[in-house]
Amino acid sequence: MKSLSLFLISLFTLHSLAAAPRKQPPNVIHIMLDEWGYFEWSAMGHPILDTPNIDKLAAEGMRFTQLLAGANVCAPTRSTLMTGQHTGHTTVRGNSGSAALRAEDSTIASMLQQAGYATGGFGKWGLGDAGTTGVPEKHGLATFFGYYHQGHAHTFYPRYLLRNSVKVTLKGNTGDFLSGETFSHTLIYEESIKFIRAHADQPFFAYLPWTPPHGYWAMPEDEPAWQKYKALQWDASNQLGKQDAQMYAAMVEMVDRQIGEIMALLKELKIDDNTIVILCGDNGGQPYFKNARHPHGYLAPNLNPRTGERFRGGKGNFYEGGLRIPFIAHWPGKIKAGSVSDHLGYFPDIMPTLAELAGATPREDCDGISIVPTLLGEEKPGRRQQQHDYLYWEGKGSVAVRMKNWKAIRPQKDAAFELYDLDSDIEERDNVAALHPAILEQMVAYAKQAHTPPRTGKVLDPSLGFKGHKK
Repeated sequence: MKSLSLFLISLFTLHSLAAAPRKQPPNVIHIMLDEWGYFEWSAMGHPILDTPNIDKLAAEGMRFTQLLAGANVCAPTRSTLMTGQHTGHTTVRGNSGSAALRAEDSTIASMLQQAGYATGGFGKWGLGDAGTTGVPEKHGLATFFGYYHQGHAHTFYPRYLLRNSVKVTLKGNTGDFLSGETFSHTLIYEESIKFIRAHADQPFFAYLPWTPPHGYWAMPEDEPAWQKYKALQWDASNQLGKQDAQMYAAMVEMVDRQIGEIMALLKELKIDDNTIVILCGDNGGQPYFKNARHPHGYLAPNLNPRTGERFRGGKGNFYEGGLRIPFIAHWPGKIKAGSVSDHLGYFPDIMPTLAELAGATPREDCDGISIVPTLLGEEKPGRRQQQHDYLYWEGKGSVAVRMKNWKAIRPQKDAAFELYDLDSDIEERDNVAALHPAILEQMVAYAKQAHTPPRTGKVLDPSLGFKGHKK
């Protein structure tokens, strides 16, 4: 009788498990803003920019203080994000615009696509032009709409954009960088929204590497954010036009509004509680619009407005100004609201993190470490957060290594390594290499260990590629 009871209980349990709906893995939206600086949002105390939607995203999620960029310029940082490999291993290590992923490169998108996700990308790809082995539709993004060659993305009024390597002509655009009839970012944003709506009933990965606020600053006259700033007279140097600093500020606030609209859409579709949203910059900010009165740039992306401390350098080098970026993760009910993490990581960590959340398998040669214990709490995955032995960057003869609080950097090919203790010297002013030779020796050894010879993708049909802004 006891055996029969156990059998019936087991049968009932199996039936219940079979009848219970399988929990859908989380949707993933990864928004990356081009050159958005660490302090260029109002929650960080910025004296000008007003970004209520980004602020809310952080207030409801987790802000990272040192989830660092994968590189200090556009293409390599995208390569580290997509491939899960640091710049000593990843395929695209230069910023020429023509570099491409190899045909065999696995990416976050292909990983999630293999796990059953709908995948789409909208914005600036930068990892292979049309006619190369690096096109996004061959690397896991079932659809991609936007710019393939990063040089093409420098204007918001191009003659065309690409959809799965096919040119989509933009009405009224002549090739002028600063004017035209069709504002490219509006189309890219609208396609982002359409994709989310179309795939709300299945797991999806929406990769949104938007170009603003980078590029040649121009936008429609009726854009609300521009209406706010256009009449302001600022003591700022100009880059291209008379009101570039105001245009840059308007671009930040434009994407803030659009991020708010995406978050509202997730609520409307009733999928907000099963969608993880990541928002970040792509590399450190530039001190644009600087002059004698504003030596850190008029909008000062690397200057802490509360303390006056400034991250050294900026885009194009490996001092903290080139690597520190805003990084926010949002997932209602999963990620603790209003949390701030000092966990040390960088872009290669995103692949294993999303793999764990989605039940997918990252590439075996991934350099990243999952940050799920940091995001969800260590009790959820049942383990402590693993730490990197070191983080590594290289590019144009420069090399940098991070080991806990220590930062070693060789700023130029033939220069000596410098060493900084970031716990006591966040501005990297005091080179202590001579005081800690053993630490520096270990970090230089890590740098040698991390570098491998570059392997490049191929151009298959050069006639399809970007030939310049007049095309």
